[in-house]
Amino acid sequence: MKIVRAETFAQELPLARPYEIAFKRVDRVTLHFVQLVTSSRLVGLGAAAPTDITGESSEACAQALSDMGHDLLTGKDPRHLPALVRALRHHMPRTPAARAALDMALYDLVAQRAGVPVVDLLGRRRSGLATSITIGILPVDETLAEADECVGRGFRVLKIKLGHDFAQDLARLRALRRQHGPQIRIRVDANQGYTSAEAQALHAQAEALGLEFIEQPLPAGAVDQMRSLPDECAPLMAADESLHDESDALALAHASPFGIYNIKLMKCGGITSGLAIADMAAWANLHCMWGCMDESVISIAAALHAAYASPATRYLDLDGSFDLSRDVATGGFCLRDGRLELLNKPGLGVTMI
Repeated sequence: MKIVRAETFAQELPLARPYEIAFKRVDRVTLHFVQLVTSSRLVGLGAAAPTDITGESSEACAQALSDMGHDLLTGKDPRHLPALVRALRHHMPRTPAARAALDMALYDLVAQRAGVPVVDLLGRRRSGLATSITIGILPVDETLAEADECVGRGFRVLKIKLGHDFAQDLARLRALRRQHGPQIRIRVDANQGYTSAEAQALHAQAEALGLEFIEQPLPAGAVDQMRSLPDECAPLMAADESLHDESDALALAHASPFGIYNIKLMKCGGITSGLAIADMAAWANLHCMWGCMDESVISIAAALHAAYASPATRYLDLDGSFDLSRDVATGGFCLRDGRLELLNKPGLGVTMI
């Protein structure tokens, strides 16, 4: 089996509901797609959602996908996956989302050839975890209305974006807990928007508010400030912008100020790197959450396969495809009572529409 061509294209997709986080407002996203076509007529699918968190522009992502898909993978046997992934990492160090798209497309091909889902190729460890669904920064009444809608759709885990105004954030969280009581789980994400004092103050309220964890309260580079927080804060702190790839995971594992790693394929470069980070977390007795950007079902499925293959996985935040008003692919997983279940199909289980 040889890859005979790599087809790439981009699509600008509007969001079903624009949202606001600590540092920007989002109403549409440009996604990049790849199809690796083989001599045996199998097609491996991948998708990229480049992010300014890693400094990867949409233009750089598109160029890398086109160049590396052709130059590095055409003529290669996808069953030589580890060697091909090493080559991608060497030649694409600054475009992790593009690398993730090619990485997942290779896994899709190899698992299809084996006739099994990617998660079984990797070694299934988990299934059927609940995903959170995200609510952006809104006034209290709009937060409550959107929470009601999400709960009505079957979600029982809400991730609330914070970071503009600490007092307002507390008001929103208290109102949300009053309205829904213990029937929902709440986690929060400040997207680097807090000071050390605010992070510590929110931690002090975490038990009363019933917060699962606090994601990235301080700026990405403020790791020493995170370490200066009281030791009891660390288990509830989740690293996102401070954690991109394996080197960050290794650096943070020593005297970690975070108890949770948020692994995103678009930051780290794909399934291979994501699982390496998860292994480091397991050795350091840390938990993992698998997160996402606004993404196609293709890359959300890839993250879910990886998540269910890791014993360190405790949380899912894989709601990115629900944000899109339309997608170019279908399949991969289904949502049942707020839980994500993989389809029992070979590869990633996704098909182009």
